[in-house]
Amino acid sequence: MRHTPHFLMTDPDEVRRLIRNHPWATIVSPASTGLVASHYPVILDESADGPDITILSHFGRPDDRLHELGRHEILVIVQGPHDYVSPSWYAPGELVPTWNHVTAHLYGTPEILDEEENYAALSLLTDHFEHDRPGGRSLAEDEAATRREAKGAVSFRMRVDRFDARAKLSQNKAPEVVDNVIDHVEKHNADLAEEMKRVREGRPES
Repeated sequence: MRHTPHFLMTDPDEVRRLIRNHPWATIVSPASTGLVASHYPVILDESADGPDITILSHFGRPDDRLHELGRHEILVIVQGPHDYVSPSWYAPGELVPTWNHVTAHLYGTPEILDEEENYAALSLLTDHFEHDRPGGRSLAEDEAATRREAKGAVSFRMRVDRFDARAKLSQNKAPEVVDNVIDHVEKHNADLAEEMKRVREGRPES
């Protein structure tokens, strides 16, 4: 991503917050056949020791072979709220539009999980997204059947070796301009407006 000091996000806790709130990710691999991209949910491995960010995810077969999973570094892109920012919300004379966004690029080499770990990871992923839903379901309701289904997936754990993250939220604009942009964005993108407010109020690192 473009290196702009105003927008760098270097706090691992802010990256963790982004992953928790926006778990749908793009996974890119430099396979021997060329670049390959797939889209899967990722969650934090909260059981991992140490200060590093560690994520859990899975591939449906045969995506794991297309990505040559486990043989090289991959890029996991997590995209938070984003939207177009019109120059009509700026002071007269400013004519260049932009796009506000919160994005993290996570790099690491995935560790492929064995059959038992794979089922445990898929159960954890399912429970993660089902726990607060009315009538939420669990793989454990029919373990025999869901274990058979789990053979069609390959789960992995990835310790993030490095990340490159941006919270581009109009930090380079005057406070009154930021407030005006927030007022406009809030009408149709409340999540992005909330991220802008966090930055304006100094809650995250900026």
